[in-house]
Amino acid sequence: MNNTNSHCEDKSPWQSQPKIRLKETVIVEGRYDRIRLSELIESPMIETGGFRVFKDKEKQELIRAVAKRRGILVMTDVDSAGFVIRNFLRGIVPQEQILHAYIPTIKGKEKRKQEASKEGILGVEGIDRDALIESIRNSGAHILNGHCEEQNATWQSQPIFEPPFPKGGGAERRRVDTSSEITKSDFFDYGLSGCANAAQHREEVLTSLGLPTYLTTNAMISALNCLFTKDEFEQYLSQL
Repeated sequence: MNNTNSHCEDKSPWQSQPKIRLKETVIVEGRYDRIRLSELIESPMIETGGFRVFKDKEKQELIRAVAKRRGILVMTDVDSAGFVIRNFLRGIVPQEQILHAYIPTIKGKEKRKQEASKEGILGVEGIDRDALIESIRNSGAHILNGHCEEQNATWQSQPIFEPPFPKGGGAERRRVDTSSEITKSDFFDYGLSGCANAAQHREEVLTSLGLPTYLTTNAMISALNCLFTKDEFEQYLSQL
């Protein structure tokens, strides 16, 4: 078996392996990278859409807001395009809020593609589980779910930053599973949709977070799920 195949074919289904839960939001280039990593890690992800992020002011503001509150982990391909995107993100996010995971440089092509990329290097979607985990571990990302056991190795969780909002208050608010996501139904419960002042309330929340006030409801929900768990967002609302 050659070097390429050993890094692009997994011997066991990813779904049967425990996922890593990260503090940071993961920044990837595209949909297939996101699909690949979603089988490995449990963390919000944002797609840059390749170079489209250079002109997408809304996405830039979202990335800055997410970086400020929970940090970001950039995981792009190791080709020239991937490094251009990394350098762009370095320019819009403070150094202390950004981490970088570097996958190994391996010749080959992804199974879904008819031809290899221009540089003939595997992207994030083509790298195997063990190599991806190693790149995440080496990045210094904060693993929140205690430990991840993989091939008899244990990686203890890293120190966790303080939450981005004050604790306390909101004692009467319901407790929820911290791993659950914010939904449209929750927006109705919070008064952010389905009531006379919903638009004003959404604008107040977006302004407090430094996000564009023109976000649609769906875009706002996606953005909030990159910033908070449902429980955290409820606590945040209780402070406004």
